[in-house]
Amino acid sequence: MNKAELIDAMAGDANLTKADAKRALDAFIGATTGALKKGDRVALVGFGSFSVAKRAARTGRNPKTNAPIQIPAKKVVKFKAGSELSDRVK
Repeated sequence: MNKAELIDAMAGDANLTKADAKRALDAFIGATTGALKKGDRVALVGFGSFSVAKRAARTGRNPKTNAPIQIPAKKVVKFKAGSELSDRVK
């Protein structure tokens, strides 16, 4: 499902116009991004939680030349599914 299909589904399920659903989705993405940038955790009970984790620097291999390369440390976004979401997907 891409963003346009998600907007269509949200509009249909919530009885919203597509424009309202797009604004709601954009607001959710903006608020979540802002919270994660500050280092906060975003938890949606039953759905899951978004958090930021630090990935340490490490040595990798260039698959083409097999030469070792340094991969720098960075922050990554993690999502952990909630129990209700996991149960519904099973």
